[in-house]
Amino acid sequence: MLTVNKLLPQGQGLATVLLKRASSVELDWDVRQKSRFDATDSAGRTLGVFLPRGTVVRGGDVLVAEDGSMIRVQAAPQPVLVITPCAEHGTPFDLVRAAYHLGNRHVQIELQPDHLKIEPDHVLADMLRAMHLTVKEATAAFEPEGGAYSAGGHAHHSHDHDHSHPNPAHGEPGHVHGPGCSHGHAHVAHATPATQTQAPVRGKPIGIAIKSAPAAPHVHGPGCNHDHDDDHGHHH
Repeated sequence: MLTVNKLLPQGQGLATVLLKRASSVELDWDVRQKSRFDATDSAGRTLGVFLPRGTVVRGGDVLVAEDGSMIRVQAAPQPVLVITPCAEHGTPFDLVRAAYHLGNRHVQIELQPDHLKIEPDHVLADMLRAMHLTVKEATAAFEPEGGAYSAGGHAHHSHDHDHSHPNPAHGEPGHVHGPGCSHGHAHVAHATPATQTQAPVRGKPIGIAIKSAPAAPHVHGPGCNHDHDDDHGHHH
């Protein structure tokens, strides 16, 4: 038995020529959602797959064996129910309603722009038909949605960019925050040494405490716009 303990999602980073040389293995969804299973590849080798718990194997993934050989995963055709809007009076929005009700029942669903797929279930099929959807039996690959918080499957990494430094890969200069900057900034004052009274900062100072000279005392006179009550007695 050949031990497999590594998975490359969609063969990321592998040259096409290497993928063409790799053997293949067909697995249905029941097997691919397990992290430990046995299988036989196209070269007739018995594989013992031991992946991290929670891993989900998708069609197009590449398994890497302990000897360095690679095995392309193909989603095996299996019985499914294909759900589409009624051709006569249905709309694409009916699929949204169907996905909502199936999701409330924790049903695994493959989402496509023009149809849904689920594993065979006559009770669910009757419910969907009662919602005026068309439900047909078929044999096809099944790749249900993994869910936004699933531990397995393929994570989609968010691209958070630090604008304070240049990005040589994209040929972008470093971002300078100033008066014309449209970004929102949290301004947190930091403690500064007592001797630091001024900082040469362009634009709006960010996070720097600057000591300013005390304001000159106000002197009331003929040009003063304040209203004064002669009885309150000012002492300046």
